[in-house]
Amino acid sequence: VQLQAYGGGLVQAGGSLRLSCAASGRTFSKYAVAWFRQAPGKQRELVATITSGGATNYAASVKGRFTISRDNVKNTIDLQMNSLKPEDTAVYYCNAARLLFGKWFNYWGQGTQVTVSS
Repeated sequence: VQLQAYGGGLVQAGGSLRLSCAASGRTFSKYAVAWFRQAPGKQRELVATITSGGATNYAASVKGRFTISRDNVKNTIDLQMNSLKPEDTAVYYCNAARLLFGKWFNYWGQGTQVTVSS
């Protein structure tokens, strides 16, 4: 699986952005997918996940503001980000992971910068 993220940019606090991640590979629908982010000087953190079955989970800091979705026909993963805050500023990465025969297969996109100004 290859992943390419896009859609980042500069937005004012309270605004919205939509990130997308395009995936290649015939078995994309079998992967759990997620968005992570990494702010300067901080560790990468999990933002949101969506399983192959469509179940979602969110970090407490973004719950109610961000929505993760996937389209297994188009092979895309989206992250709709509303009510953005300056603390959401980070490089955002999409991730696809699958446990197969006892081994994790884990793939990352290249990251897209999101900057929220106050």
